[in-house]
Amino acid sequence: MASYLVTGGAGFIGSHLAEELVRRGHRVRVVDSLITGKRRNLDHISGVEFLEGDLAETNVAARAVEGMDYVLHQAAIPSVPRSVKDPITSNRANIDASLNILVAARDAGVRRLVYAGSSSVYGDTPTLPKREDMPPNPLSPYALQKLVAEQYCQMFTRLYGFETVTIRYFNVFGPRQDPGSPYSGVISLFSTALLEGRQPTIYGDGAQTRDFTYVANVVDGVLRASEAPDAAGEVINVACGTRISLNDLLRVMNGIVGTNIQAIYEKERAGDVRDSQADITKARTLLGYQPIVSLEEGLKHTLDWCRAEAAATAGR
Repeated sequence: MASYLVTGGAGFIGSHLAEELVRRGHRVRVVDSLITGKRRNLDHISGVEFLEGDLAETNVAARAVEGMDYVLHQAAIPSVPRSVKDPITSNRANIDASLNILVAARDAGVRRLVYAGSSSVYGDTPTLPKREDMPPNPLSPYALQKLVAEQYCQMFTRLYGFETVTIRYFNVFGPRQDPGSPYSGVISLFSTALLEGRQPTIYGDGAQTRDFTYVANVVDGVLRASEAPDAAGEVINVACGTRISLNDLLRVMNGIVGTNIQAIYEKERAGDVRDSQADITKARTLLGYQPIVSLEEGLKHTLDWCRAEAAATAGR
């Protein structure tokens, strides 16, 4: 049994990591400021130690890493449009907090830190699929912040011998992704709209493509990265290696729900990339990673969860 700190563990991906770690018999501590995370995301998981605090405060970071073997650093304000609107707040959450947790983890003797990177760092380079050795081209404050933090991770490995791995996420979706914000992921927004009989909004013409990745695939990749012997200092894509347009995504989701609701098209958003698809060769080689849940299966799980949430909310 190992001890894991999941930063941002009351959030969407972090709570799934905490749940799987507990299932595997590990000791889990979560630190979360609850700015975007929700305490109830952890209510169904027994034995998780919870620490509320902001990792941009050095004393919170130091307290959080005490006695931990591994750190899974998920804490962030994970939104391109929010970073465009308020770059200072997102910089504090995405860079200041990341540097604090790196210093604290190094000083506390943590074995390895796995960082939640982002495919947004690739920007709009026309080459597909996106490979880790391609030059980054961030188009938004969020993308730049994620790039700076992953470079800090690599520098800490080179400079101090502190093991880090960056996993670049590609449009992760699944249960517990908050649909209640205009900054939410497109699948959670589509899900609630279709189940409520509303027209979802697509920014742009809907022909833009994404490598949507069900959250269980990401959890598997991250946990592999925490122990893979040859992964230290590396940046690794974890996704499905496929892509689908937003128009086709809506068509597939309409088919699952049994609706035929058309989208409302709005002007494309600043900082959004046109196409995204991962090359997952490196993840296969270094982590033994292979996607375990397909897009359609993941969509069914997500829609089932959204239905259950809506029913629970109505019953309150």
